[in-house]
Amino acid sequence: MDWNIVEGNWKQFRGKVKTQWGKLTDDHLDVIAGKRDQLAGKIQESYGITKDEAEKQIKDFEKSNQDSRP
Repeated sequence: MDWNIVEGNWKQFRGKVKTQWGKLTDDHLDVIAGKRDQLAGKIQESYGITKDEAEKQIKDFEKSNQDSRP
């Protein structure tokens, strides 16, 4: 998945992100605004995991949504 697609269509992808990481609030999603590094930081903060684990989860998310469009 090209992350630029996610960033460009953030409003459509928000629901998928919220489903994947339910602890993220709407305020978090507003701050993230489709930026991958912001997403990693908020996942790390909200779930108390390492940066590497957050990155792994994002990569898994990308793989599972590779062929989907918002």
